Amino acid sequence: MGARKRLMAEKIKEAKKNIYFAILRDVPSSPRKMRYVADLVRGMEVNKALATLKFNSKSAARDIEKALHSAIANWEQKNDRKAESGELYISKITVDEGATLKRMRPAPQGRGYRIRKRSNHITIFVDAKTNEEN
Repeated sequence: MGARKRLMAEKIKEAKKNIYFAILRDVPSSPRKMRYVADLVRGMEVNKALATLKFNSKSAARDIEKALHSAIANWEQKNDRKAESGELYISKITVDEGATLKRMRPAPQGRGYRIRKRSNHITIFVDAKTNEEN
């Protein structure tokens, strides 16, 4: 690795120390369905978001809840302490399109209808409220 590339890699690594996030990849649900639930919790305080997701009837809520628990654990590990109530909030949440499995379904008169089984990637960023105020 060249010197310039190494310096840039160290710079990126240093910048990531202050960013707390979790990524859940290849969730077998369409991105559109997942975004409905993601829009519900965007910008919420973490404990309130967990309660909202727990009692939401959509199956996408379970996947976002799983990613949110991971993001909270990542924040706690990097800061060497437990998160206090009301301290963390969801600063950013994105749902991106993943791989699409393409299948054919038999149809009348020898035709075939396409079936697209979509997947998505969830990225959740959490941050402490004290960082926002400074």
